[in-house]
Amino acid sequence: MLNIRISNEIKEALKNHLPVVALESTIISHGMPYPENIETAFKVEQIVRENGAIPATIGIIDGVAVIGMSKEEIQQFGTRKDIIKASRRDLPILMARKQWGATTVATTMYFASLAKIEIFVTGGIGGVHRNGNVTFDISADLQELANTNVTVVCAGAKAILDLPLTLEYLETFGVPVLGYQSDELAAFYSHTSHLKLDANVKDAEEAAKIIQTKRSLNLKGGILISNPISLKEEIPNDKINVFINDALKEAQKEKIIGKDITPFLLKRISELTQGQSLAANKALIFNNAKVGALIAKAYSQLQK
Repeated sequence: MLNIRISNEIKEALKNHLPVVALESTIISHGMPYPENIETAFKVEQIVRENGAIPATIGIIDGVAVIGMSKEEIQQFGTRKDIIKASRRDLPILMARKQWGATTVATTMYFASLAKIEIFVTGGIGGVHRNGNVTFDISADLQELANTNVTVVCAGAKAILDLPLTLEYLETFGVPVLGYQSDELAAFYSHTSHLKLDANVKDAEEAAKIIQTKRSLNLKGGILISNPISLKEEIPNDKINVFINDALKEAQKEKIIGKDITPFLLKRISELTQGQSLAANKALIFNNAKVGALIAKAYSQLQK
């Protein structure tokens, strides 16, 4: 495929119907400080392997989408300063210009679908921003979930967002939202949002059967699997919301909008919580990597 390079390991895995888990690169370049970003990326890949699947970290290098980045390439994503946070609208520009781009949830889903990778693990998806009913600030991740055949395992939507509106948006576009061993939508740093979901899936095998059924029905679009952070590692809603509201006020005062707002808020919340939110962020990603790998393995067995 033009402008796409799939590593030999991922090619062989897909050819032999082995379980593969797609991973994004924005978390490396924009989501965490150095060196935690690189350490986290390597740890996530390790957890995926330990649980029976093969990791495929995705990023854009010199205008080429790389599916299955090497350790050296991940290192570069963690240290370079010229990497563009790339959503769907940015792809034609930065790829034509042969630039480096970090894939968001939306673009990771897009490239994963081209490679026929069903399962994608991330921290949290983008969604409807607070006051989104006024600003119309809605993440492209939601439209990607509506249209792209990839299952996303995450800790819900990022806590800086309007979670009820995000859930309503997903419902409008027919995206199934499954709670992994939970009745409620995960709230990123917090175990629950108190927002009821339609389905609680008891294990990876049941999740895999639901994915297979959706694909057999030829229903276009993704599936969202909400996997909550453990109670031991969460930051309760009432505590984290104080810091989120303070960070949102600062962003508004400094007129930070668009693709810059999420990296700003995550960084500022980490500072305000003295690193507690960063620790929670890493914990939930590791948890998602384990669950995503188990689902990929179960789905692969069903396909065989």
